[in-house]
Amino acid sequence: MEFCPTCGNMLQYELPHMGRPSRFFCPTCPYVCHLENKVKIKRRQHLVKKEIEPVFNKEDMKMGGSETDVDGHAAGTRDRIFYVFYVFGGYPHIRVCDTATCPSCSHGRALFSQVQIRSADEPATTFYQCLKCEKMWRED
Repeated sequence: MEFCPTCGNMLQYELPHMGRPSRFFCPTCPYVCHLENKVKIKRRQHLVKKEIEPVFNKEDMKMGGSETDVDGHAAGTRDRIFYVFYVFGGYPHIRVCDTATCPSCSHGRALFSQVQIRSADEPATTFYQCLKCEKMWRED
């Protein structure tokens, strides 16, 4: 991967065409770098994947929190729900909503999180999870 020394954008590769040698070119400025017939790789950089500690590990999910959790459920229910929201879109901002009604069991409390999954000029999508039956639904 090479970058333009003028503007910093990633250079694109162009195959040889009608006697013109292959080259790297910048799509935004006039910079062009012609390649020789035999190219030697001068530098090789090995990328190392960054290791990140998970927010929840499997042991945390199994153990849960206290003896009773949100709405009097068994321990671990809230952690399981948090994990589901975590998978949706990175680190969540989860709150309890007292006005949401579950479409399955008609329970009046649910956890919710808003995620911007469409373009910026569209409203955010709200994901809900019932605290009683754990059914998930969304409102666009």
